[in-house]
Amino acid sequence: MLGSSSSSATSETPSPNRSIWATAAALWSCARLKADEKIRGGLIYLFPEYTLRFAALFPLLALWQSIYQSGGAEDFGFSLNQLLLYTLLSSALQDQLVVRSPASGWLYQGLFISLFQRPLGIFSQLIALTIGSWVPDLLFYTVPLLTISPWLGISLTSISPFFWPSFLLCIAVGFAVDLLFATLLIRMQQSSWLITVIRRAIVGLFSGSIIPFAAFPFGIGQWLQYSPFGALAGAPLAIAVGSPNVALLMTCQVAWLLILWPLAFAYYNSSRERMMSYGG
Repeated sequence: MLGSSSSSATSETPSPNRSIWATAAALWSCARLKADEKIRGGLIYLFPEYTLRFAALFPLLALWQSIYQSGGAEDFGFSLNQLLLYTLLSSALQDQLVVRSPASGWLYQGLFISLFQRPLGIFSQLIALTIGSWVPDLLFYTVPLLTISPWLGISLTSISPFFWPSFLLCIAVGFAVDLLFATLLIRMQQSSWLITVIRRAIVGLFSGSIIPFAAFPFGIGQWLQYSPFGALAGAPLAIAVGSPNVALLMTCQVAWLLILWPLAFAYYNSSRERMMSYGG
């Protein structure tokens, strides 16, 4: 009797582990559905996007080779392989180095309402949806590009092992920055497109995802690499190609992570009552 009562009580009491696994399974489903959505029309619809990304990469690699051979890259402190590797990784991992979640379109797409209709956290859903959208690009662009890198004269063996923890910190900071910009869209409801364009320009330039900080004039890059934007693409890419300031760059990433996430939560909580969502 005692054994059966204990067994009955155990079966009726919800297990914390079961709840965690159920949440993880639900978020996995969100990510998988987002990945399926992106490739639903077939690879033929993704081919033009990947073709354009390849077409944009090769002239940039040729440009760096020309600049290096003419002696214009002496002040950068990079070898030719480091410059090319920096550019290759920036293109291959562009979605992760500068995170853009579906939150940037949650006003006019009606996404915000659908997030509230599910028994999951808003931010965990956004992260799952974003990661799901990365899967097709990683499979059909990033992996092939890294595979052919030796034929492009770029060695991946020189990538610093500290690149990977810095890369994960970059993604974590990127989600916080993305949420801050998404919340700004709530505050300025009539300027969504303007904010989106300004964001792409500012983050693209000041994150170091296009031009290495070492190539900025007047020493501006020395300051930008320690800014919130520098904690995005610039830090892991600089570490990947052998920056001597690994500890300082990663410390800045951790510091901005601890600052920006509480700030993003507070800004969102003070702004969400102002949201007016369209669509369905």
